[in-house]
Amino acid sequence: MDIIGIICEYNPFHNGHVYHINKIKEMYPDSLIICITSTSFLQRGEISILNKWDKTSICLNHGINIVLELPFVFSSQSADIFAYGAISTLNAMKVNKIVFGSELNDINILTTLAKKQINNNDYETKVKEYLDKGFNYPTAMSKAINSNINTPNDLLGISYIKEIIKNNYEIEPISIKRTNDYHGSNFDGNIISASKVRSFLKENENITDFVPTNIEKYIYKNIDLFPFIKYKIIASKNILNSFQTVDEGIENRLLSKINKVNTLEDFIKEIKTKRYTYNKINRMLIHILTSFTKEEAKNLKTQYVRVLGFNKKGKEYLNKIKKITTLPIITSYKDINSKILDIEYRVTNLYSLFTKDYDLILRELKKPIIK
Repeated sequence: MDIIGIICEYNPFHNGHVYHINKIKEMYPDSLIICITSTSFLQRGEISILNKWDKTSICLNHGINIVLELPFVFSSQSADIFAYGAISTLNAMKVNKIVFGSELNDINILTTLAKKQINNNDYETKVKEYLDKGFNYPTAMSKAINSNINTPNDLLGISYIKEIIKNNYEIEPISIKRTNDYHGSNFDGNIISASKVRSFLKENENITDFVPTNIEKYIYKNIDLFPFIKYKIIASKNILNSFQTVDEGIENRLLSKINKVNTLEDFIKEIKTKRYTYNKINRMLIHILTSFTKEEAKNLKTQYVRVLGFNKKGKEYLNKIKKITTLPIITSYKDINSKILDIEYRVTNLYSLFTKDYDLILRELKKPIIK
């Protein structure tokens, strides 16, 4: 039986995700599917408009067998750290395939580019050179290996493959052609990007055609993080550079601009440069907001596998795998003492404040969802 891994964010869950899951079932009918999901904040520095417990219920309702948590310390960081957290966890669960969406949909080319990054001793130096010339990070990465690939899912896919190769994991990477561009504004049929769904929500447009039935009731709307970010930057002005990804004196720029704007979008526009991309700034602001420090981010290693939910088939596999896995499998805060888990609880408390969903704090301490 194939054990298939999906690395997801579901912000929000939409028809394209249903297509992805159904395609996997079509390709591998006799398989068990494990989904590892980001929690409160995401790889591009965005807040999740679905909480992880609702994501878990949605996953189980759409045929996922086991749902795992990708902790904040990995889910809110750059592609390689994000990939490390996800792939190392899935490897501990003995996943033998990961299936991800890809704009290019050519696993051979993506693998070649991953090997180029690993084997090129001058890669990091070249990336820095291109950054110094004013190119953004995705473009600098592409130029450093003579590639023209800079689309988000392909870049993540390359990071997944690098992690597999570097650790000799027995995981086969498989791509599925994306039906639309991540930032695409055009669409045909009932599948659009999560970015476009969020844009529709912001504009109070109807999204019913683009998400499965009953998804809308879970979505948080009109979350405004800027007042919290503004307060945290002003209150932490003397220690801003202690937070993760606040580097190269950018804290001075943050402080000089924070009182000149009234929205998060305007603030990011004021801060943004060719080197500091929108996503990089977003991640930095989230790290400030959640008090995630450089000290806490040092030497991060996967410490456990946290199960958020499972069905009957998933339970049978969990009972089998926990005897041989390399990491402890936990379902409760009582199961392990962990710095990473403590940070997750802190972030959930803040997330409940931002979303005004205060039940999340109690849900964080409960047992997983079982279908």
